[in-house]
Amino acid sequence: MDISITAPAFPPAPPATLKGVGFGRIFTDRMFAADFSPEKGWHDARVVPLSNISLHPACCVFHYGAEVFEGLKAYRTEDGGIQLFRPLDNGRRLWNSCERMGLPQLPPEDFVEAVRTFVREEAPWVPGEPNTSLYLRPFVFCTDVQLGVHGIRNASFYIIASPVGSYYPHGLAPVHIAIEREDVRAVRGGTGYAKCGGNYAAATRATVKAEKAGYDQVLWLDGVERRYIEEVGAMNVMFKIGGKVVTPSLTGSILPGITRSTCITLLEEMGLGVEERRLDVAELLDAAKSGTLEEAWGCGTAAVISPIGELSWGDRDYKVNDNKIGALSQKLYDELTGIQWGTKPDPFGWVCPID
Repeated sequence: MDISITAPAFPPAPPATLKGVGFGRIFTDRMFAADFSPEKGWHDARVVPLSNISLHPACCVFHYGAEVFEGLKAYRTEDGGIQLFRPLDNGRRLWNSCERMGLPQLPPEDFVEAVRTFVREEAPWVPGEPNTSLYLRPFVFCTDVQLGVHGIRNASFYIIASPVGSYYPHGLAPVHIAIEREDVRAVRGGTGYAKCGGNYAAATRATVKAEKAGYDQVLWLDGVERRYIEEVGAMNVMFKIGGKVVTPSLTGSILPGITRSTCITLLEEMGLGVEERRLDVAELLDAAKSGTLEEAWGCGTAAVISPIGELSWGDRDYKVNDNKIGALSQKLYDELTGIQWGTKPDPFGWVCPID
C-alpha cells in the first residue's frame, strides 16, 4: 500500500497531561484516509491533517447505516518505544464486519500497514503517563450517492486517534450493572458479531435508562428467549462461579472480542479452564444469591478489565464480591496491561512494535 504523508501547517501540541480530560474527547492533528471504487479498488491512501469529512446528503451511510469500525490502542513503553496489541486480529475482524455489511473488504495486512504508518506519524501524541494510551478508531463507510437499498460500490476507510486515560472516570473501581429486560441488542442471523454502529445505536435507549437509574452499564440478554447472558454494555463479560470461569459462547449475536480471546488464553495459562457456554440469567442470579458468584467483569479494548460490583434485576440489587475488585480480575488486568505496556514478557506474539 502506497501511503502519502502530509504534515499540518500549524500542528497543535499534544496535551501535557490527560488528567481530567475524559475518554475520546481530544484528537490528534492528523488522520488516515483511503478510498475504494470498483475500478481502482483501495487507492489514494494518505495521512493528512485532521478535518471534517464532506459528504453528499444522499450518501448511503446516512440513510442505511452502511458502516463498520474498530478500536485498538498504541502504548508507550518504559524505554520510550511504541507498540500495538494484536492489530492483525482487529484487521481480521474489520474484514468480517465489512463482509457482513456488504462493504468493500480491506485486507488485514493492509489494515496493519495503515495503522502502523499512521501511529508512526502521530508518535508525539502517544502519551507516556501511567495507564494512558493512544486510542485508534478505524472505520469504513459507504460513500455511494443514491437513495434506495442497493449493493455498495464506493467506500472510504479512515483512522482517527485520541490520547486517553481510563474509560470510566472511576478507573478500575467496580461498576454497577442493570440487567436489561425489555430491549435487546442483537439476534443470531443479524449483525451482532459485526462491529457496526447500528448495534451500539440500538443499545442507547437502555443505556440512558440505566444511567438515569444510577447504573454504569447494562447487561444484555439474548434477543429470542431473553434469558441467556450475552454482553455487558460495549464489552464481553465473564463470571467466576463456584471456582470456574464462565463466559457466553459466541453464538453469532455476540461480538468476538479480542480482549475476550486474550483473557481466555491468559486464564488457561493460569491453569483455569474457561467454560464457553450459554448462561441462563436464572443461574447467574441463583449464584449471586447463594454467594457462589465470586467475581464478574467486563472485558474490552476501551476499558480493558472492568470489574462488576453490583447486578440489578428488576427491583433487586445483588452485590458481587462485596462491591470490590476480585483477585482474579486484578490479576488479569495486571497481566494484560503488563504485556500491552511492555512491563511483562509477551510469550504469545501479541505485541507489534512501531519501528
